[in-house]
Amino acid sequence: MSVNRVTTRTVPEEPEGVRTPLRGRDAELAFIVARLDALGRGEGGIIRVEGPVGIGRSRILAEAAAAARRRGTRVFEGAADPDEQFVPLGPLLDGLLSGEEPLSGAVRLRDLATTPGQRFWLLQELGDRLRETARNGPLLVVLDDLQWCDDLTLLTFNTLAAGLSSHAILWLVAVRGGSVPSGVRTTLDRIRRAGAHELALGALDDQATTRITEDVLGAAPDPDVLCVARRAEGVPQLLVELLGSLREAVTIENGTARLSAGPPSPRELPSVVRRLDQLSGEAGELVQTAAAVGGPVTVALLAELLGRSPAALITAVRESLDADLLTESGDRLAFRHDLIREAVEAGLPLPLRQALRGQAAELPPGSAASPAERLGPSAGRAAPAGAAEAGKAGPGDAAEADRLRTAAAELAATAPGPAAERSLKALELTTADAPERPRVIAETIPLLWQTGRAAQARELGTSALATGGLGPEDEARIRLALARLAAPFDFSEAVRQARAGAALPGIPVDVRGRLLAMLAVGLSMSGEHSAAEQVAAEAWETAAAAGDRSAEATLTTVRSAVSFHRMDLTEAFRQAERAAALADALGVSTSLWVPEALWHALLSNTTGRSAEALAAAEDGIRITREQGRTAATCMWLMTRSRILLEAGRLTDARADAEAASATTDDLGPGNFADVTLRYVMMRVALHTNDQQTARTYAASARRMRSDGAPVVRHFGSWMLALMADFEGRPDRAMAELDEVMTSPAADRPAYSGLVDPADAPFLVRLALRAGAHERAAQAVVLAERLAVLNPDLTFLAATAAHARGLLDNDLAPLVRAVRLYEDCPRPLARASALEDAGRKLAVTRTSEAVPYFDTALALYARAGAERDVARVRRRLRAAGVRRRPSTPGLSGAWPELTAAEIRVVRLAARGLTNQQAAEHLSLSPHTVSSHLRRAYTKLDVTSRVELTRLVKHRDSGE
Repeated sequence: MSVNRVTTRTVPEEPEGVRTPLRGRDAELAFIVARLDALGRGEGGIIRVEGPVGIGRSRILAEAAAAARRRGTRVFEGAADPDEQFVPLGPLLDGLLSGEEPLSGAVRLRDLATTPGQRFWLLQELGDRLRETARNGPLLVVLDDLQWCDDLTLLTFNTLAAGLSSHAILWLVAVRGGSVPSGVRTTLDRIRRAGAHELALGALDDQATTRITEDVLGAAPDPDVLCVARRAEGVPQLLVELLGSLREAVTIENGTARLSAGPPSPRELPSVVRRLDQLSGEAGELVQTAAAVGGPVTVALLAELLGRSPAALITAVRESLDADLLTESGDRLAFRHDLIREAVEAGLPLPLRQALRGQAAELPPGSAASPAERLGPSAGRAAPAGAAEAGKAGPGDAAEADRLRTAAAELAATAPGPAAERSLKALELTTADAPERPRVIAETIPLLWQTGRAAQARELGTSALATGGLGPEDEARIRLALARLAAPFDFSEAVRQARAGAALPGIPVDVRGRLLAMLAVGLSMSGEHSAAEQVAAEAWETAAAAGDRSAEATLTTVRSAVSFHRMDLTEAFRQAERAAALADALGVSTSLWVPEALWHALLSNTTGRSAEALAAAEDGIRITREQGRTAATCMWLMTRSRILLEAGRLTDARADAEAASATTDDLGPGNFADVTLRYVMMRVALHTNDQQTARTYAASARRMRSDGAPVVRHFGSWMLALMADFEGRPDRAMAELDEVMTSPAADRPAYSGLVDPADAPFLVRLALRAGAHERAAQAVVLAERLAVLNPDLTFLAATAAHARGLLDNDLAPLVRAVRLYEDCPRPLARASALEDAGRKLAVTRTSEAVPYFDTALALYARAGAERDVARVRRRLRAAGVRRRPSTPGLSGAWPELTAAEIRVVRLAARGLTNQQAAEHLSLSPHTVSSHLRRAYTKLDVTSRVELTRLVKHRDSGE
């Protein structure tokens, strides 16, 4: 009897037509059944199922759902897709809408998910619906492939699981093991701390392998067939697909499955083909080349074979590792499983395989694995975690730990992710009583922070301090690391850690110099300018004595900030450029703070050099993303959102702010986020008349008002003043600014409560409406002083003229401001001056006012500032002129979308993934996701198929 008649099809982790019984998972199923029994008694909770690709996570979830239904439990099942992450809350809502009894009101929930600024109400209503449903009986909510979930799904899952923990709701989630996005890792850490049960799926034992082989082939396997089956090494998906490929080579004789003509040649496996198809072209070529070469291979060899530099392969290598096709094996790349390598190789034409192997053989020795390695049965098999680095060493082996620390230091500048893993492994090999352990901790903290694991980094440092017994130098180094970690999140905490470390007795001069430099940075970021200047002076002497160029770079940034506070922007720019050059020469990993170029970009933006600032931000995002510096990429995104706001690109600014918000760590709101993305989201909401979002960020501003850092309090006050003005309460707005405008002169913001010079006219207008003429005059004096001190900056002269014209109700300076703004890349500031000049003219010379209003209207419309557009239209109507509505979209075929959204939509319709579109447009994947999410909402489509059809229809002119 031949098994050729067995038909196959591809379903998750099983070939076609073969629905084998679940084997080898009795313990896992028993645990789930016990939790379902507890659920029936009203006990909810969370179960996390984790394991590598193909290990059977989805099958476990399906069996659990079936068991729950047999008990009469309502089940909601959802799953994420890597190409659908831009559909907000898609995986969870799809699950809630499916089944015979969908959750009531789910359609409204989807509407809330796709409406900007409705996140709070979405969470509230979704929680209410689930709570109400759980009162009528227990619920099982299944969520598969958590690693592909969009950020809103992750946030909602985490929030609901915590908020509904007392209800009869069991959350069953599955996630791929190994490397996952930082947002997913944060979610996993949170549910672990909340008491989630964990099921780690490992390889099947030999008995389960034998039984599955018999299930698939319909007969007991003979030793030769079983030998082939064992090559799957207990991975169910690979096992079943491998057995499916044996159809032509197996016959059944007397109830036994036998190989008719020896082991079959390797063939393509469906799951491997799918994963290859999901890769970008560059990553696919890299994986195929590695398969043709054979065993573990160096990146240098792959670069040589592909005709590219190793640095150019950074993204492709990371993508291949994230897809779980390749893994790190020492200093080489290996296939996760030898069957995967064989399946990839089987898809290549034989002449190409032979040519690549021949080319590899001609390269210098040491570039690739030896012939024995390539031909061995486990050539592509991944070593156990840490085995590549510590294969011969046991825990506590000091020599191996030293080697790992050296490797981490060498990798830190270009590959912080691998550097962090080596540093963690070194820490694991260092005994608790080893004298070098505190130093290893201090080295590991910055690497974890840089790669988006700030919570883990802080826990590592605070635990070491709490344990006690540290010498002054060890404690100082750990506090220095914690101060660096805290700088973006909590300005006051950075000051506290640096100050405590610098005060320790007998510490080395270089360590004390760096702590003082970090203290000066923290004080400067906090807005305590006079204290920062005093500490910086002492730190300079200490750093000079130690010859520490890294501390010098950091302190030069502080000097620039001090000059900025004193309104000497020429000196501020000179020092900022010097700091950036020093940091660049030293390498980013040595920086005490963040890339000093970030401060230079912020400085350029504040003074009207938007193009220069934007170019620096885009370079920063690109470079840090390529290097895997998650924390720095997030900070650059926040910075770019500020730049895009001032440049009048409101949609792009909001997209960057949302992307940065989605990638932030779990160390609280974050002070840097307060003064960038939250401020941006508030301003964009006000310009676009998004009242709900504005109120959401006003709540953030109220929290900011009580922060320990003066600068954060200042931003919070300004945001609340903006909100009060939005609500038509100028008196309240001025009251919100009382603390800022009456704070000590030494630490008062340079612009008397403003966060940007362009807001001086706004403050004057606000104060005049509130009858606070003295404060209006104060703002004008400061704006004019800034312009006089910096005569080369036209933007500042324009702002001063605009403010003066408002205070004196004088047309001449308003017209001068309009003229000066023409040479400045600040369209919203220019539109405001045009509107004010037109408003003044309209009193006596209506016809002359119209051109000013028209130009202002065009600038506001191009920026997408809907509230400002409506206001200028009212002014035009009062002047007897009506203008047809226009849209910010730049294409007649796409009136709903902005130019940025159109670019992303067209790339998505061409089949590019979010990652590929991001690389093509030099954006982050989160920004691409944000643009697509808004485009889906505006176009009323829910899938890429619909989007592609719509793009084809519109762009063809049909």
